[in-house]
Amino acid sequence: MTLTIEPLGHIHSPYQEKFSVPRQANLVTATSSKLVLCEPFNDLDMLAEIEQFSHLWLIFAFHQNIAAGWKAKVRPPRLGGNKKVGVLASRSSFRPNHLGLSLMELSHVERDTKSPTLHFRGGDLVNGTPIYDVKPYLPYSDSKPDALAGYAQQAPSVLLPVSFSPQANQQSQALALSDQQYRVIEQVLAQDPRPAYKQHKADDKEYGVALFDLNIRWKVGINPQGQQYITVMSVSYAT
Repeated sequence: MTLTIEPLGHIHSPYQEKFSVPRQANLVTATSSKLVLCEPFNDLDMLAEIEQFSHLWLIFAFHQNIAAGWKAKVRPPRLGGNKKVGVLASRSSFRPNHLGLSLMELSHVERDTKSPTLHFRGGDLVNGTPIYDVKPYLPYSDSKPDALAGYAQQAPSVLLPVSFSPQANQQSQALALSDQQYRVIEQVLAQDPRPAYKQHKADDKEYGVALFDLNIRWKVGINPQGQQYITVMSVSYAT
């Protein structure tokens, strides 16, 4: 059976590309995101009593990956990008039907008659992500503290210190970045967005990441004690 589905709406978030997105919704707490419902799903009745639930499951599409197709085996970042597992034993974005599932914390609801909006704390979805369904999170059935999670049993623990170079500081002040923008930049980069096989290694390359309407250039360094750190090299408006 072939199922034809339409998005209920689309996500608005600071993440302009897959490269910058945290691997789970709760890892970058400084950010916020929202789901704006579109016709014919902008009926306010659909949102009745939704504030009873602190968290919601969002079913979405990895829309930036559709053209790349899917893979039967993938390299999960948690395994360092060096070992392959079956795609169904992973949360890879290269999936047969390109569908994903994200647990989001509801902040508040904006009941605009034309564009009802669900506001969330945190988030791990690229700006423009289509959302196909929303379901309430039920702690009694959805939380299983004794469940086995294989290679991803524990939360990722490596956070790199992040600092701004003098040039990046001057540019940030000239652009009048908000405190939230500073925190989002720091928290995103602290996760080390580089490919998994490059993490924990020396790397002279300068990387770029698109957040909000900004282009952030950054590098990874190693101090004399062998510990890695990240320096923001420049901050400018995206072109």
